[in-house]
Amino acid sequence: PMHNLYEQFRQLLPDAPLQAGTVTEVAVGSVTVQLPGGGVVKARGTAALGQKVFVRDGVVEAVAPSLPLELIEI
Repeated sequence: PMHNLYEQFRQLLPDAPLQAGTVTEVAVGSVTVQLPGGGVVKARGTAALGQKVFVRDGVVEAVAPSLPLELIEI
């Protein structure tokens, strides 16, 4: 029963947004990513300096295509 309550609670929380940005710093096991809006996030994962990546909830999810990023206000 406890597991079901937790699952129901989890479903109420929004999923973390997927963000795209450029890697500005590389450390062991993590990178610093500059977001188009000016923000900076640290994320677990690996990528090359200057590479565009997708980040969600503090984790590098994937390498992004090297296309110019546009900031779209929602």
